[in-house]
Amino acid sequence: MGVITAAQIEAFNHDGYLVMNDLLTPDEINYYRDIYQQFLDDKINTGKFRSDLGGFSDGTRSSATRERITQIMLPGRLLPSLLNEVLHVRTLAIARELLGDDMDMDFDMLIDKAPFTNTPTPWHQDCAYWISMPDTRAASCWVALDDAVKDNGCMWYVPGSHRQPVRAHRPAGSGGGALMCDAEEKEGVAVEIKAGSCVWHQGATLHYSRGNSTGNRRRAFINNFRPAAMIQFERERGFDHTGEREVRNTSAKD
Repeated sequence: MGVITAAQIEAFNHDGYLVMNDLLTPDEINYYRDIYQQFLDDKINTGKFRSDLGGFSDGTRSSATRERITQIMLPGRLLPSLLNEVLHVRTLAIARELLGDDMDMDFDMLIDKAPFTNTPTPWHQDCAYWISMPDTRAASCWVALDDAVKDNGCMWYVPGSHRQPVRAHRPAGSGGGALMCDAEEKEGVAVEIKAGSCVWHQGATLHYSRGNSTGNRRRAFINNFRPAAMIQFERERGFDHTGEREVRNTSAKD
């Protein structure tokens, strides 16, 4: 028996995103919040895998510099036991139902928006970060560890954008920040979800989030999936999602 319905799969294919409520129980949410804080406090050494998507003025991180959008890549590599925990196991099963039995986890990451940082994540399509591949199936599962609302940085999506040509991307700013493309909120839909729920989106689905203007955290745990053969394709070309952020997918330039 499947985890999701045929109607959900159809919606995911049509809209490019899909909300799923209550992926995690309250106890599981607390477990992941505790692990998350260990990463943020560097009790689990993050080293080169940690950066600020908001961009520092000098491109460096120090104890005196406040991160605006903390990104930690590959938490499952830094703490391998995570790969056998419920979040990874459940999301892998769902990814295979959404896009095929050959789907596997490509990479995972944490993205945290601290209170009152007011720094948006610009409009972009994930495929702009990735090398061009012959099989473009890809899905990201964005799991909320706090209630995600417009004012603290919930996800916004442009429905059906994954079925349109990829927009031209460019660096969002100096200091090692994110990529961006031109889009506006009036094109999109805000997806507010409760802690423990998740939203899936395809690799070419256009999305963004506002800055966190509230006094609460906005912690997200994100798992990304693609066909196992395409993961091997990436790795053979030296691409493991830990390098400098630049437009890599040629289809995302024009």
